[in-house]
Amino acid sequence: MLTPGNANDATAFAQTLDEIRIPRIATGRPRTTPTRVLGDKAYSSRAIRHLLRRRGIAATIPERRDQVANRRRRGNLGGRPPAFDKEIYRDRNAVERCFARLKQFRAIATRFDKLATRYRAGVVLASLILWLREPTR
Repeated sequence: MLTPGNANDATAFAQTLDEIRIPRIATGRPRTTPTRVLGDKAYSSRAIRHLLRRRGIAATIPERRDQVANRRRRGNLGGRPPAFDKEIYRDRNAVERCFARLKQFRAIATRFDKLATRYRAGVVLASLILWLREPTR
């Protein structure tokens, strides 16, 4: 999903989730439901957690500080904190490193292109360059 630079990513979360296609190792249609979603604190909202729970997707999203305070202030009525696994959340570091490497390309970081299709093409091209630079393992 490509959103405007001034839009919050969490507003396009449901659309992004609908666009996911995970190819199968063997033959068959691609999976459309991931097993788990890793997100930062920006994705910690009741609506997103409810959407993931309804679709049967496990969420690893840390709770924002204000949400923790509101839950504690309400006492027993605040409910229990959402499950959060620190070990699994460490895998999100790979995503942040990928964004940092993409931002090394000046045209990607400053978004010179006015049209979304051209910007997307630049991101794809930068991703291919990074992939080709990667040493073979």
